[in-house]
Amino acid sequence: MHWPDYSLIDCGGQEKLERFGKYILRRPEPQAIWAKQADEQTWLHWDASFTRPSPDKPGGWIFKSGPLKPWWIAYQGLNIQLQCTSFGHVGIFPEQMQNWSKLETLCTLTTKPKQILNLFAYTGVASLVARKAGAEVYHVDAVSSMLTWAKANMEQSKLKDIRWVAEDAFKFVTRENNRNKSYQGIILDPPAYGRGPKGEKWTLPDQIDTLLAKCSALLKADGEFILLNMYSMGYSKSIAHQLLKLHFPNWNIQAEELCIKSESGVTLPLGIYGMASR
Repeated sequence: MHWPDYSLIDCGGQEKLERFGKYILRRPEPQAIWAKQADEQTWLHWDASFTRPSPDKPGGWIFKSGPLKPWWIAYQGLNIQLQCTSFGHVGIFPEQMQNWSKLETLCTLTTKPKQILNLFAYTGVASLVARKAGAEVYHVDAVSSMLTWAKANMEQSKLKDIRWVAEDAFKFVTRENNRNKSYQGIILDPPAYGRGPKGEKWTLPDQIDTLLAKCSALLKADGEFILLNMYSMGYSKSIAHQLLKLHFPNWNIQAEELCIKSESGVTLPLGIYGMASR
């Protein structure tokens, strides 16, 4: 899929070089263990470069012409704000465009609006895609600054009425089950480790199976799909497939890697997803 505001220029040497709108960023990428394909001059042409801390260096962002102010990029009619965060992210994971395309299709299959639950929803691009496609979206994230960021993205995209929930995802899903709530679709992108707003502890290996069981209950009545992303721990797509198969035994299951092809011709794997659908 062509995306005018984004490109992976090259990757290798455990780094990646990307263009986000008007800026080029150089960041670590542990999966890119092959040699860089582009020449040295290409790799020196960046606006901001992020390095991880080491025993002899503090790490963080280096800017060629001063710190970058937040900027905007477009995706399929949506406006998304980016910024150089202290942990090296910029507010979007471009490889997710594979999922956004699927999500748009899933939300437009029927004329009746679907209720979609987006857990660990970050800056909300998936929420925007679903809302633009006509879904009623419940956006759940434990970090209040992420909700503020996502709201700005919604407003600049000329959308409205996303339901914002500042809460630990596990606790929210538990409460929704107690209320006998139901959804037609669930998106979840859990981190390896995390903390809720009241110090709730999340560890993916210990809790993902239970969380999926709770999600299964929310989809039992008239659920249509669940989309699971997993970036952490080096898990394979077979693990995502097995998790979903156990909790959605009569559904159609697919699991694949999330990849981006660079301008230099190298394909970079950046995570896995699994989807169960009726």
